[in-house]
Amino acid sequence: METQNTGLMYNIEKSIMKKQNLFDTSKPRYFVRAMLACLFLTLGTAVAVMIGQAGEEIVPGLGKMLYAFMFSWSLVMIIYMNAELGTSNMMYMTVAVQRKWLKPKKALAILFYCILFNLIGGIIASLVISFTYKFHALPSDHYLFTAVAGKLAKTPLQVFSEGIFANVIVNTAVFCTIRMKDDAGKIIAMIFIIFIFAYLGFEHVIANFSSFSLAFFASGGTVPGMTIGAVALNWLLALLGNYVGGALVIGMLYSWLNKDQTEYVD
Repeated sequence: METQNTGLMYNIEKSIMKKQNLFDTSKPRYFVRAMLACLFLTLGTAVAVMIGQAGEEIVPGLGKMLYAFMFSWSLVMIIYMNAELGTSNMMYMTVAVQRKWLKPKKALAILFYCILFNLIGGIIASLVISFTYKFHALPSDHYLFTAVAGKLAKTPLQVFSEGIFANVIVNTAVFCTIRMKDDAGKIIAMIFIIFIFAYLGFEHVIANFSSFSLAFFASGGTVPGMTIGAVALNWLLALLGNYVGGALVIGMLYSWLNKDQTEYVD
């Protein structure tokens, strides 16, 4: 490895090499790890919308706070279960190319298949969860449906802008897990950092794979504004915004900040 055996960039390089090795030696295992990321996101979304609905019935506005808190556990599951998340890989793969640790073609292939199998995992997990008791005969004004309808009603600029901030936040949480050694501290940091984007309703394309799929299957496709075009546009703009936030604002910026061996490195 080119980097020193300490610090942020050293640990990012280790993670990149581990991802490359798994992708090169066993693509099926890499694909399954990518699918697992959306399994955990779907589980997190499912419990979050149910608790959010219960909170709204107690005190209007409480549901959103409870939703954000419970959804935050999704990233804890993803990190600790070693699943492959497309939005964090936007940062990893861009840094890998910028530092010449991976060729662009290889980095793009890893990122593409990660996002593809995130989507597949989200669809499958959402379909199966929609068969469970809790998701039978949900009212049309359920928290899940109103939240997804609200996402679909946003303007393209809103989706793109919120996508930037969503992945700034996600990759900030990832950086914290890299820098911190204590598990309790990592979990607390992840929950409160991810709470920011979940509470503010920012657009995260992988999370939207899960929430949109779950809303579609649970409603029988009757969510207001849910058309193929609207969903595709949301996913595309959220993905582009996520790339700017995770890959450029966090990934390339911190790679540049740590380019030279000075005392002020992360």
